[in-house]
Amino acid sequence: MTHLAEETHYPRSSSPSTPERDTTAVGGTENESSNRNNISSKMRNFALALAVLSAGVAIGARDDGTRRDPMPEQAQFIDQKASNVLPTVPPPSEFDIFSIFIPPGHDLASLKDKPFHVYDDEFYDVIGTNPTLTLIANSGTDPLFHEAVVWYPPTNEAFFVQNAGAANAGTGLNKSAIIQKISVAEAQAVSTRRNATGLVKIDVVGSNPLVVNPNGAINYKGQILYAAEGQGDDKPAELILMNPEEPYNTTVLLNNYYGRQFNSLNDMAIHPGSKELYFTDPIYGRLQDFRPKEGLPHQVYRYNDKTGAVTVVADGLSQPNGLVFSPDGSYLYVSDTGAQQALWGVNATLPASIYRYDVENDGTLSNRKTFAYVHVGVPDGLHIDTKGRLYAGVGDGVHVFNPSGTLIGKIFVGETSANFNFAGDNGMVICAETNLYYATIAATSGAYTGDE
Repeated sequence: MTHLAEETHYPRSSSPSTPERDTTAVGGTENESSNRNNISSKMRNFALALAVLSAGVAIGARDDGTRRDPMPEQAQFIDQKASNVLPTVPPPSEFDIFSIFIPPGHDLASLKDKPFHVYDDEFYDVIGTNPTLTLIANSGTDPLFHEAVVWYPPTNEAFFVQNAGAANAGTGLNKSAIIQKISVAEAQAVSTRRNATGLVKIDVVGSNPLVVNPNGAINYKGQILYAAEGQGDDKPAELILMNPEEPYNTTVLLNNYYGRQFNSLNDMAIHPGSKELYFTDPIYGRLQDFRPKEGLPHQVYRYNDKTGAVTVVADGLSQPNGLVFSPDGSYLYVSDTGAQQALWGVNATLPASIYRYDVENDGTLSNRKTFAYVHVGVPDGLHIDTKGRLYAGVGDGVHVFNPSGTLIGKIFVGETSANFNFAGDNGMVICAETNLYYATIAATSGAYTGDE
Protein backbone atom coordinates (compact mmCIF):
# COMPACT_ATOMS: atom_id res chain seq x y z
CA MET A 1 0.00 0.00 0.00
CA THR A 2 1.08 3.61 -0.30
CA HIS A 3 1.02 5.74 2.84
CA LEU A 4 1.09 9.43 3.41
CA ALA A 5 2.72 10.04 6.71
CA GLU A 6 0.34 10.61 9.50
CA GLU A 7 0.92 12.85 12.45
CA THR A 8 2.44 10.89 15.28
CA HIS A 9 1.44 11.60 18.86
CA TYR A 10 2.88 10.26 22.06
CA PRO A 11 0.71 10.03 25.18
CA ARG A 12 1.55 12.40 27.96
CA SER A 13 0.75 12.84 31.62
CA SER A 14 0.39 16.62 31.66
CA SER A 15 0.95 19.74 29.60
CA PRO A 16 0.15 23.42 30.05
CA SER A 17 -1.63 23.57 26.72
CA THR A 18 -2.37 21.37 23.73
CA PRO A 19 -2.95 22.83 20.27
CA GLU A 20 -5.98 21.51 18.45
CA ARG A 21 -5.13 18.96 15.80
CA ASP A 22 -6.32 19.54 12.24
CA THR A 23 -6.96 16.02 10.98
CA THR A 24 -8.10 17.20 7.56
CA ALA A 25 -4.49 17.94 6.64
CA VAL A 26 -3.02 14.75 8.01
CA GLY A 27 -1.50 12.41 5.45
CA GLY A 28 -2.96 9.27 4.02
CA THR A 29 -2.96 5.64 3.69
CA GLU A 30 -0.26 4.83 1.32
CA ASN A 31 2.33 7.53 1.72
CA GLU A 32 2.72 7.92 5.44
CA SER A 33 6.32 8.99 5.67
CA SER A 34 6.25 11.84 3.18
CA ASN A 35 3.63 13.75 5.20
CA ARG A 36 5.25 12.67 8.43
CA ASN A 37 8.25 14.74 7.42
CA ASN A 38 5.97 17.68 6.68
CA ILE A 39 4.24 17.52 10.07
CA SER A 40 7.03 16.30 12.27
CA SER A 41 7.03 19.67 14.00
CA LYS A 42 3.59 18.82 15.39
CA MET A 43 4.70 15.58 17.03
CA ARG A 44 4.13 15.55 20.75
CA ASN A 45 6.00 13.34 23.11
CA PHE A 46 3.80 12.24 25.99
CA ALA A 47 4.93 10.19 28.94
CA LEU A 48 1.75 8.34 29.79
CA ALA A 49 0.81 7.07 33.20
CA LEU A 50 3.92 7.70 35.24
CA ALA A 51 1.71 7.63 38.30
CA VAL A 52 1.12 3.95 37.68
CA LEU A 53 4.71 3.33 38.69
CA SER A 54 3.89 4.32 42.24
CA ALA A 55 1.61 1.32 42.41
CA GLY A 56 4.59 -0.91 41.85
CA VAL A 57 3.71 -2.11 38.39
CA ALA A 58 6.61 -0.65 36.48
CA ILE A 59 7.71 -2.48 33.36
CA GLY A 60 10.55 -4.77 34.17
CA ALA A 61 9.38 -5.39 37.73
CA ARG A 62 7.62 -8.64 36.88
CA ASP A 63 9.01 -11.99 37.82
CA ASP A 64 6.16 -14.33 36.95
CA GLY A 65 7.71 -16.49 34.26
CA THR A 66 6.79 -14.22 31.35
CA ARG A 67 10.24 -12.61 31.41
CA ARG A 68 12.89 -14.85 29.93
CA ASP A 69 16.10 -15.16 31.91
CA PRO A 70 18.33 -14.17 30.34
CA MET A 71 16.23 -11.79 28.27
CA PRO A 72 17.67 -11.23 24.77
CA GLU A 73 19.79 -8.08 24.78
CA GLN A 74 17.55 -6.16 22.38
CA ALA A 75 14.26 -7.42 23.82
CA GLN A 76 12.01 -6.35 26.69
CA PHE A 77 8.81 -7.59 28.26
CA ILE A 78 5.75 -5.31 28.09
CA ASP A 79 3.30 -5.76 30.98
CA GLN A 80 -0.12 -5.13 29.44
CA LYS A 81 -1.87 -5.11 32.82
CA ALA A 82 0.13 -2.04 33.78
CA SER A 83 -1.74 -0.14 31.08
CA ASN A 84 -5.26 -1.32 31.87
CA VAL A 85 -6.02 1.61 34.15
CA LEU A 86 -4.28 4.91 33.48
CA PRO A 87 -4.43 8.07 35.59
CA THR A 88 -5.08 10.17 32.48
CA VAL A 89 -6.64 9.13 29.17
CA PRO A 90 -6.32 12.00 26.66
CA PRO A 91 -9.17 12.94 24.30
CA PRO A 92 -9.02 11.99 20.58
CA SER A 93 -7.83 15.49 19.70
CA GLU A 94 -4.61 14.71 21.59
CA PHE A 95 -4.24 10.96 21.21
CA ASP A 96 -5.70 9.23 18.19
CA ILE A 97 -5.32 6.40 15.70
CA PHE A 98 -1.83 7.53 14.69
CA SER A 99 -0.50 8.20 18.18
CA ILE A 100 2.23 5.90 19.42
CA PHE A 101 1.32 4.42 22.78
CA ILE A 102 4.12 4.53 25.32
CA PRO A 103 3.50 2.06 28.17
CA PRO A 104 3.92 3.17 31.79
CA GLY A 105 7.56 3.29 32.85
CA HIS A 106 8.87 3.93 29.37
CA ASP A 107 9.65 6.71 26.98
CA LEU A 108 10.22 6.60 23.24
CA ALA A 109 13.97 6.20 23.66
CA SER A 110 13.66 3.16 25.92
CA LEU A 111 11.21 1.50 23.54
CA LYS A 112 13.62 2.00 20.64
CA ASP A 113 16.64 0.93 22.66
CA LYS A 114 15.21 -2.59 23.05
CA PRO A 115 13.01 -2.84 19.95
CA PHE A 116 11.74 -6.41 20.33
CA HIS A 117 8.71 -6.04 22.59
CA VAL A 118 7.41 -9.23 24.15
CA TYR A 119 3.67 -9.15 24.84
CA ASP A 120 3.27 -12.93 25.07
CA ASP A 121 5.60 -15.89 25.61
CA GLU A 122 5.02 -17.06 22.02
CA PHE A 123 6.99 -14.07 20.75
CA TYR A 124 10.18 -15.66 22.10
CA ASP A 125 9.73 -18.33 19.42
CA VAL A 126 9.60 -15.57 16.82
CA ILE A 127 12.70 -13.66 17.89
CA GLY A 128 14.90 -16.47 19.22
CA THR A 129 17.71 -15.94 21.71
CA ASN A 130 19.56 -13.08 20.01
CA PRO A 131 17.39 -10.90 17.75
CA THR A 132 18.98 -7.79 16.27
CA LEU A 133 17.71 -4.66 14.55
CA THR A 134 20.05 -2.56 12.41
CA LEU A 135 19.46 0.74 10.67
CA ILE A 136 21.12 0.26 7.29
CA ALA A 137 20.07 3.40 5.41
CA ASN A 138 18.55 6.85 5.85
CA SER A 139 17.34 8.96 2.94
CA GLY A 140 16.75 12.30 4.63
CA THR A 141 13.30 13.50 3.60
CA ASP A 142 12.80 11.39 0.45
CA PRO A 143 10.70 8.29 1.30
CA LEU A 144 12.81 5.87 -0.72
CA PHE A 145 12.01 2.88 1.49
CA HIS A 146 8.28 2.37 1.30
CA GLU A 147 6.78 -0.81 -0.09
CA ALA A 148 7.02 -3.95 -2.21
CA VAL A 149 9.76 -5.73 -0.25
CA VAL A 150 10.66 -8.96 -2.05
CA TRP A 151 13.56 -11.32 -1.44
CA TYR A 152 14.97 -12.90 -4.61
CA PRO A 153 16.87 -16.05 -3.52
CA PRO A 154 19.01 -16.69 -6.65
CA THR A 155 20.96 -13.47 -6.09
CA ASN A 156 20.15 -13.07 -2.38
CA GLU A 157 18.88 -9.56 -2.97
CA ALA A 158 15.94 -7.67 -1.48
CA PHE A 159 13.93 -5.34 -3.70
CA PHE A 160 11.73 -2.45 -2.53
CA VAL A 161 10.20 0.73 -3.92
CA GLN A 162 9.96 4.45 -3.28
CA ASN A 163 6.73 6.02 -2.07
CA ALA A 164 4.39 6.86 -4.98
CA GLY A 165 2.45 10.06 -4.46
CA ALA A 166 4.76 11.47 -1.80
CA ALA A 167 5.27 15.23 -1.84
CA ASN A 168 8.88 14.93 -0.68
CA ALA A 169 9.63 12.56 -3.53
CA GLY A 170 7.69 14.40 -6.23
CA THR A 171 6.33 11.05 -7.38
CA GLY A 172 2.85 10.15 -8.55
CA LEU A 173 1.54 12.26 -11.40
CA ASN A 174 4.75 13.91 -12.61
CA LYS A 175 7.19 11.05 -12.22
CA SER A 176 7.16 7.42 -11.18
CA ALA A 177 8.41 5.98 -7.94
CA ILE A 178 11.59 3.95 -8.41
CA ILE A 179 12.56 0.35 -7.67
CA GLN A 180 15.71 -0.33 -5.64
CA LYS A 181 17.56 -3.30 -4.20
CA ILE A 182 20.21 -4.30 -1.67
CA SER A 183 22.39 -7.33 -1.09
CA VAL A 184 20.99 -9.28 1.85
CA ALA A 185 24.48 -10.67 2.46
CA GLU A 186 25.78 -7.13 2.97
CA ALA A 187 22.96 -6.41 5.40
CA GLN A 188 23.62 -9.62 7.29
CA ALA A 189 27.31 -8.77 7.55
CA VAL A 190 26.54 -5.60 9.54
CA SER A 191 23.68 -7.02 11.61
CA THR A 192 25.68 -6.85 14.86
CA ARG A 193 25.65 -3.04 14.61
CA ARG A 194 22.73 -0.88 15.64
CA ASN A 195 23.56 1.76 13.04
CA ALA A 196 25.21 0.69 9.80
CA THR A 197 24.12 3.51 7.51
CA GLY A 198 26.38 3.84 4.50
CA LEU A 199 27.72 0.29 4.76
CA VAL A 200 25.10 -1.40 2.56
CA LYS A 201 24.97 -0.39 -1.10
CA ILE A 202 21.58 0.57 -2.53
CA ASP A 203 21.13 0.14 -6.28
CA VAL A 204 18.40 1.66 -8.45
CA VAL A 205 16.72 -0.90 -10.69
CA GLY A 206 15.88 0.40 -14.15
CA SER A 207 12.83 -1.59 -15.19
CA ASN A 208 12.31 -1.67 -18.97
CA PRO A 209 9.65 -0.73 -20.00
CA LEU A 210 9.14 1.25 -16.81
CA VAL A 211 6.95 -0.06 -13.99
CA VAL A 212 4.94 3.12 -13.32
CA ASN A 213 4.35 3.84 -9.65
CA PRO A 214 4.99 0.34 -8.31
CA ASN A 215 3.44 -0.54 -4.97
CA GLY A 216 3.03 -4.18 -3.89
CA ALA A 217 5.23 -6.99 -5.16
CA ILE A 218 5.68 -10.76 -4.81
CA ASN A 219 7.83 -13.55 -6.20
CA TYR A 220 6.03 -15.05 -9.18
CA LYS A 221 7.35 -17.89 -11.34
CA GLY A 222 10.98 -16.89 -11.00
CA GLN A 223 10.26 -13.21 -11.57
CA ILE A 224 8.92 -10.33 -9.47
CA LEU A 225 5.31 -9.34 -10.02
CA TYR A 226 4.49 -5.70 -9.30
CA ALA A 227 1.16 -4.04 -8.66
CA ALA A 228 1.61 -0.74 -10.48
CA GLU A 229 -0.85 2.01 -9.54
CA GLY A 230 -0.73 3.79 -12.89
CA GLN A 231 -0.51 7.50 -13.63
CA GLY A 232 -3.17 9.98 -14.72
CA ASP A 233 -6.09 9.08 -16.98
CA ASP A 234 -4.15 7.32 -19.69
CA LYS A 235 -1.73 5.05 -17.82
CA PRO A 236 -3.87 2.35 -16.19
CA ALA A 237 -3.04 0.36 -13.11
CA GLU A 238 -1.33 -2.89 -14.12
CA LEU A 239 0.13 -6.14 -12.87
CA ILE A 240 3.64 -6.25 -14.34
CA LEU A 241 6.26 -9.01 -14.36
CA MET A 242 9.88 -7.93 -14.04
CA ASN A 243 13.02 -9.97 -14.57
CA PRO A 244 14.95 -9.55 -11.27
CA GLU A 245 18.24 -9.60 -13.17
CA GLU A 246 19.58 -7.30 -15.85
CA PRO A 247 18.25 -5.98 -18.18
CA TYR A 248 15.19 -5.94 -15.82
CA ASN A 249 12.81 -6.41 -18.75
CA THR A 250 9.12 -6.22 -17.96
CA THR A 251 5.88 -7.74 -19.30
CA VAL A 252 2.34 -6.64 -18.51
CA LEU A 253 0.30 -9.53 -17.09
CA LEU A 254 -3.04 -7.74 -16.58
CA ASN A 255 -4.26 -4.17 -17.10
CA ASN A 256 -8.08 -4.21 -17.13
CA TYR A 257 -11.28 -5.78 -15.88
CA TYR A 258 -13.35 -6.43 -19.03
CA GLY A 259 -12.18 -3.17 -20.56
CA ARG A 260 -12.42 -1.07 -17.38
CA GLN A 261 -9.38 0.38 -15.65
CA PHE A 262 -8.55 -0.89 -12.19
CA ASN A 263 -8.42 1.84 -9.54
CA SER A 264 -4.92 1.62 -7.99
CA LEU A 265 -3.71 -1.96 -7.82
CA ASN A 266 -2.05 -2.48 -4.48
CA ASP A 267 -0.88 -5.91 -3.36
CA MET A 268 -0.98 -9.60 -4.22
CA ALA A 269 -0.74 -13.13 -2.80
CA ILE A 270 -0.58 -16.60 -4.35
CA HIS A 271 -2.69 -19.46 -3.06
CA PRO A 272 -0.29 -22.31 -2.18
CA GLY A 273 -2.64 -25.00 -3.53
CA SER A 274 -4.31 -23.67 -6.64
CA LYS A 275 -1.46 -21.23 -7.45
CA GLU A 276 -4.09 -18.64 -8.36
CA LEU A 277 -3.23 -15.00 -7.83
CA TYR A 278 -5.34 -12.81 -5.51
CA PHE A 279 -4.95 -9.03 -5.52
CA THR A 280 -6.45 -5.87 -4.02
CA ASP A 281 -7.63 -2.67 -5.70
CA PRO A 282 -8.23 0.35 -3.43
CA ILE A 283 -8.20 3.99 -4.64
CA TYR A 284 -5.00 5.42 -3.21
CA GLY A 285 -3.89 6.86 -6.53
CA ARG A 286 -7.00 9.01 -6.55
CA LEU A 287 -6.58 9.89 -2.88
CA GLN A 288 -3.08 11.10 -3.74
CA ASP A 289 -4.12 13.02 -6.85
CA PHE A 290 -2.40 10.93 -9.51
CA ARG A 291 -5.29 8.72 -10.65
CA PRO A 292 -8.82 9.59 -11.83
CA LYS A 293 -12.09 8.98 -10.02
CA GLU A 294 -12.57 5.27 -9.50
CA GLY A 295 -14.61 3.24 -11.95
CA LEU A 296 -14.90 0.05 -9.90
CA PRO A 297 -15.77 -0.87 -6.32
CA HIS A 298 -12.91 -1.38 -3.87
CA GLN A 299 -12.50 -5.14 -4.25
CA VAL A 300 -10.35 -8.24 -3.99
CA TYR A 301 -9.84 -10.18 -7.24
CA ARG A 302 -8.62 -13.62 -8.27
CA TYR A 303 -6.63 -14.30 -11.44
CA ASN A 304 -6.21 -17.71 -13.07
CA ASP A 305 -3.12 -17.67 -15.26
CA LYS A 306 -4.15 -20.84 -17.12
CA THR A 307 -7.48 -19.50 -18.36
CA GLY A 308 -6.99 -15.75 -17.94
CA ALA A 309 -10.16 -15.53 -15.87
CA VAL A 310 -10.43 -12.53 -13.51
CA THR A 311 -13.03 -12.92 -10.77
CA VAL A 312 -14.18 -10.72 -7.90
CA VAL A 313 -13.88 -12.67 -4.64
CA ALA A 314 -14.57 -10.01 -1.99
CA ASP A 315 -16.18 -6.59 -1.77
CA GLY A 316 -17.66 -4.44 0.97
CA LEU A 317 -14.22 -3.18 1.99
CA SER A 318 -13.24 0.45 2.48
CA GLN A 319 -9.63 0.25 1.22
CA PRO A 320 -8.50 -3.37 0.69
CA ASN A 321 -4.73 -3.42 0.99
CA GLY A 322 -2.24 -6.09 2.05
CA LEU A 323 -3.09 -9.77 1.82
CA VAL A 324 -1.50 -13.12 2.56
CA PHE A 325 -2.57 -16.77 2.79
CA SER A 326 -2.05 -19.04 5.76
CA PRO A 327 0.68 -21.61 5.05
CA ASP A 328 -1.86 -24.34 4.19
CA GLY A 329 -4.04 -21.99 2.15
CA SER A 330 -7.14 -22.46 4.29
CA TYR A 331 -7.35 -18.76 5.21
CA LEU A 332 -6.83 -15.48 3.41
CA TYR A 333 -5.97 -12.43 5.48
CA VAL A 334 -6.82 -9.00 4.01
CA SER A 335 -6.03 -5.65 5.59
CA ASP A 336 -8.46 -2.74 5.27
CA THR A 337 -6.82 0.66 5.68
CA GLY A 338 -9.92 2.81 5.20
CA ALA A 339 -9.07 5.05 8.16
CA GLN A 340 -6.13 6.42 6.16
CA GLN A 341 -7.46 8.54 3.30
CA ALA A 342 -4.21 10.13 2.14
CA LEU A 343 -4.65 13.74 1.04
CA TRP A 344 -8.33 13.51 1.95
CA GLY A 345 -7.50 13.27 5.65
CA VAL A 346 -8.24 10.71 8.33
CA ASN A 347 -11.41 8.99 9.48
CA ALA A 348 -10.80 6.94 12.60
CA THR A 349 -14.28 5.42 12.38
CA LEU A 350 -13.29 3.54 9.23
CA PRO A 351 -11.30 0.28 9.38
CA ALA A 352 -7.73 -0.12 10.49
CA SER A 353 -8.40 -3.83 10.54
CA ILE A 354 -7.29 -7.23 9.34
CA TYR A 355 -10.00 -9.61 8.17
CA ARG A 356 -9.74 -13.37 7.82
CA TYR A 357 -11.66 -15.30 5.19
CA ASP A 358 -12.11 -19.03 4.81
CA VAL A 359 -10.87 -20.22 1.43
CA GLU A 360 -13.22 -22.77 -0.12
CA ASN A 361 -12.06 -25.64 -2.33
CA ASP A 362 -13.18 -23.75 -5.43
CA GLY A 363 -11.14 -20.67 -4.49
CA THR A 364 -14.07 -18.55 -3.35
CA LEU A 365 -14.03 -16.78 0.02
CA SER A 366 -16.50 -17.11 2.87
CA ASN A 367 -17.03 -16.46 6.57
CA ARG A 368 -15.30 -13.11 6.91
CA LYS A 369 -14.15 -12.44 10.48
CA THR A 370 -12.40 -9.52 12.10
CA PHE A 371 -8.98 -10.96 12.92
CA ALA A 372 -7.38 -7.87 14.44
CA TYR A 373 -7.73 -4.10 14.79
CA VAL A 374 -4.38 -2.36 15.12
CA HIS A 375 -3.98 0.31 17.78
CA VAL A 376 -1.54 2.58 15.96
CA GLY A 377 -1.80 3.55 12.31
CA VAL A 378 -3.28 1.10 9.84
CA PRO A 379 -2.20 -2.45 8.89
CA ASP A 380 -0.52 -2.24 5.50
CA GLY A 381 1.72 -5.07 4.32
CA LEU A 382 0.94 -8.55 5.65
CA HIS A 383 3.24 -11.56 5.87
CA ILE A 384 3.11 -14.93 7.58
CA ASP A 385 5.59 -17.36 9.11
CA THR A 386 5.71 -21.15 9.02
CA LYS A 387 3.65 -21.41 12.23
CA GLY A 388 0.82 -19.32 10.81
CA ARG A 389 1.65 -16.20 12.82
CA LEU A 390 0.63 -13.02 11.04
CA TYR A 391 2.93 -9.98 10.72
CA ALA A 392 1.59 -6.52 9.87
CA GLY A 393 3.33 -3.25 9.02
CA VAL A 394 1.70 -0.56 11.17
CA GLY A 395 2.25 2.88 12.68
CA ASP A 396 5.13 2.00 15.03
CA GLY A 397 6.81 -0.90 13.22
CA VAL A 398 5.84 -4.54 12.75
CA HIS A 399 3.15 -6.19 14.89
CA VAL A 400 3.00 -9.97 15.24
CA PHE A 401 -0.24 -11.84 15.95
CA ASN A 402 -0.77 -15.50 16.74
CA PRO A 403 -3.39 -17.44 14.70
CA SER A 404 -6.13 -16.42 17.13
CA GLY A 405 -5.49 -12.72 16.52
CA THR A 406 -3.67 -11.99 19.80
CA LEU A 407 -0.86 -9.44 19.63
CA ILE A 408 2.18 -11.36 20.88
CA GLY A 409 4.93 -8.86 20.14
CA LYS A 410 6.35 -5.97 18.14
CA ILE A 411 9.45 -5.09 16.22
CA PHE A 412 9.35 -1.47 17.30
CA VAL A 413 10.94 1.21 15.11
CA GLY A 414 8.90 4.14 16.43
CA GLU A 415 7.64 5.13 12.97
CA THR A 416 5.40 3.77 10.27
CA SER A 417 6.49 0.66 8.46
CA ALA A 418 4.22 0.29 5.44
CA ASN A 419 5.89 -2.95 4.43
CA PHE A 420 8.65 -5.45 5.18
CA ASN A 421 9.43 -9.04 4.34
CA PHE A 422 11.43 -12.07 5.36
CA ALA A 423 14.77 -12.13 3.56
CA GLY A 424 17.57 -14.68 3.56
CA ASP A 425 18.30 -16.96 6.50
CA ASN A 426 16.28 -15.67 9.47
CA GLY A 427 16.42 -12.10 8.20
CA MET A 428 13.81 -9.40 7.64
CA VAL A 429 14.03 -6.17 5.67
CA ILE A 430 11.81 -3.42 7.11
CA CYS A 431 10.89 -0.31 5.12
CA ALA A 432 10.08 2.78 7.19
CA GLU A 433 9.89 5.45 4.49
CA THR A 434 13.11 7.40 5.09
CA ASN A 435 14.74 4.63 7.13
CA LEU A 436 15.62 1.10 6.07
CA TYR A 437 16.17 -1.61 8.70
CA TYR A 438 17.45 -5.16 8.74
CA ALA A 439 16.36 -7.50 11.52
CA THR A 440 17.53 -10.98 12.47
CA ILE A 441 14.95 -13.25 14.08
CA ALA A 442 14.26 -16.96 14.45
CA ALA A 443 11.04 -17.18 12.42
CA THR A 444 10.99 -17.72 8.66
CA SER A 445 8.44 -17.07 5.94
CA GLY A 446 5.49 -19.41 5.56
CA ALA A 447 4.22 -17.87 2.32
CA TYR A 448 4.22 -19.62 -1.04
CA THR A 449 6.98 -18.07 -3.16
CA GLY A 450 5.40 -18.60 -6.55
CA ASP A 451 8.32 -20.37 -8.17
CA GLU A 452 6.31 -23.15 -9.77
